[in-house]
Amino acid sequence: MSIALDLDHAVARRPAAKARPSLVGMGKAELAGALVEAGVGEKEARMRSSQLWNWLYVNGTTDFSAMTNIGKATRQLLADNFVIDRPEIVSEQVSSDGTRKWLFRFRDPHAPLMPPVEVETVYIPEEDRGTLCVSSQVGCTLTCTFCHTGTQKLVRNLTAGEILGQVLMARERLGDFPGGVRPTDGLVPAPRGSGGSEGDSRAITNIVMMGMGEPLYNYENVKKALLIASDGDGMSLSKRRITLSTSGVVPQIEPTGREIGVMLAISLHAVRDDLRDVLVPINKKWPIKELLDACRTYPGLSNARRITFEYVMLDGINDSDADAREMVRLLAGIPAKINLIPFNPWPGTNYGCSKSDRIERFADIVNRAGYASPVRTPRGRDILAACGQLKSESERLSKKERDALEGAVAL
Repeated sequence: MSIALDLDHAVARRPAAKARPSLVGMGKAELAGALVEAGVGEKEARMRSSQLWNWLYVNGTTDFSAMTNIGKATRQLLADNFVIDRPEIVSEQVSSDGTRKWLFRFRDPHAPLMPPVEVETVYIPEEDRGTLCVSSQVGCTLTCTFCHTGTQKLVRNLTAGEILGQVLMARERLGDFPGGVRPTDGLVPAPRGSGGSEGDSRAITNIVMMGMGEPLYNYENVKKALLIASDGDGMSLSKRRITLSTSGVVPQIEPTGREIGVMLAISLHAVRDDLRDVLVPINKKWPIKELLDACRTYPGLSNARRITFEYVMLDGINDSDADAREMVRLLAGIPAKINLIPFNPWPGTNYGCSKSDRIERFADIVNRAGYASPVRTPRGRDILAACGQLKSESERLSKKERDALEGAVAL
């Protein structure tokens, strides 16, 4: 089943009013500073910023008038100066296995006259957890040949507020805020152990930065969003339940562990440089040895905080016994788990998925070497929501097109 909303893409031809900034995505100090700039006294701003933090991230409030512990005059000041942004829902699809995929629409906060952009976000419910797969960019620069997102050129980075907006909107749709109502289709179980401040009732217990884009090419915005998501006074997600996946932006791996402190996943997909150069072209810049050296020194790395290596199984390409043995050799000394991912086909791909007995044989070699190597069960294939299948139709405008649109809107 799927739900689709038709929304007008047209841009009105009128002078643009100054956009009010969104509070979503501001850090605590930034939030207090914005209140002072809007006319709130410094002492009061510190108090109000804590109250707003709770309303935004614990209660999921989008209406200033509902913030009942804030005086009426201050609520009006907030409404006059700020907004609480959430993305528009273009479509919502529900897979036969309960996976949900949303197409979210955003307007560029730095260029409000430009056409909106769209990203896909996926929720995967399981008995013991609910995982939200979040996008960090509109499109991607990496052109990984097995990935559908890689066929879409990079349009732009998402802001911290837009990254968090995906989480907030998904939580709203899943009834995850106080007083919220769960979907009535029975496909969103209540996980048994959330690891968060809401006990066992939370639908979204885990976040993975594995959606559209390369998170480490949008480092500052991703860092800001994940620090807010893991803040104990807000969403309160454990950093051990947040995983950032990178294709191998080596210079940003150490800062990710030191400054963000979340779990790390590496999109490996090949154990030889010549093949990885084709499958994951960023390998030409940072080859396998440099990537694994960075993994060995990842801050906080231990047997309890292992790195996950993702490996898509491509028929006749990277799935031989020799490939499995080379993986074991390469990862020696790195506390690791290896996720074997059956290839998820998408329109126009030239790859096929490895046969089940070949995947089992590969997994057996890795297991016998002492590495956990679960085979990831494909989820949401029927709605193109599985790993490597995400894509939107947003396109980057040329400078000429942007200038023409700006001129038309100004008329």
